[in-house]
Amino acid sequence: MPKIKSGASGRRRARQEQRRDLKSAGGLMFNTGIGQHILKNPLIVNSIIDKAALRPTDVVLEVGPGTGNMTVKLLEKAKKVIACELDPRLVAELHKRVQGTPLASKLQVMVGDVLKTDLPFFDACVANLPYQISSPFVFKLLLHRPFFRCAVLMFQREFALRLVAKPGDKLYCRLSINTQLLARVDHLMKVGKNNFRPPPKVESSVVRLEPKNPPPPINFQEWDGLVRITFVRKNKTLSAAFKSSAVQQLLEKNYRIHCSIHNTVSAVVYSVQQK
Repeated sequence: MPKIKSGASGRRRARQEQRRDLKSAGGLMFNTGIGQHILKNPLIVNSIIDKAALRPTDVVLEVGPGTGNMTVKLLEKAKKVIACELDPRLVAELHKRVQGTPLASKLQVMVGDVLKTDLPFFDACVANLPYQISSPFVFKLLLHRPFFRCAVLMFQREFALRLVAKPGDKLYCRLSINTQLLARVDHLMKVGKNNFRPPPKVESSVVRLEPKNPPPPINFQEWDGLVRITFVRKNKTLSAAFKSSAVQQLLEKNYRIHCSIHNTVSAVVYSVQQK
């Protein structure tokens, strides 16, 4: 019986699809190492923008605009779009996309790494985000001031499910706690890998974030340190986590600093060495 050549035919189809993608993208080779997976399905692009409920007066931040499939639609809805793009080739493609149209005057492009950039004022953030910056970008966004109204973002499916996980869920983690402390989080829709070019290796989801305003009255860095301690070993009880000598020493040090800053003296300051 002859062997089934499914592997060869699959590779041939992949090469044909890649050639089509290159042609439709003006010959650009996308760098998947930095998360360049262009959202090509216009129905999903429109759905994402609809979920943001943009107003004609809005300034919109877009991270990773790629070749501008979503950017053009955002420009049609908003007063201004600030697009942050790392790749100079895609910046040129973006400018070319709106050149000579009324949309060009509404587009501002920031070239560089968004994690190293001071975010400007914006009303809403809409993005097909490079997945490797998901966690740091979410917290950069949620700690940004002044407050924005909402963010509608594409993430890797598992990351998105962690964002919305509830206590008792298998995926509930430090990311879940911290995100839900700072924002209302909603999972909007699943997006299959074939809606991108080139397709990523993972499935995707769209999530909406609405920052809590006013924010919780805490120092976020201190809170995150506490949550980090409790999730070092998820299967340990809280009691066991706080019995660690390293944790007790850290808590004692922080308490002494707190007393010093606020000029308060505890009647008795116990050392962790004391019973």
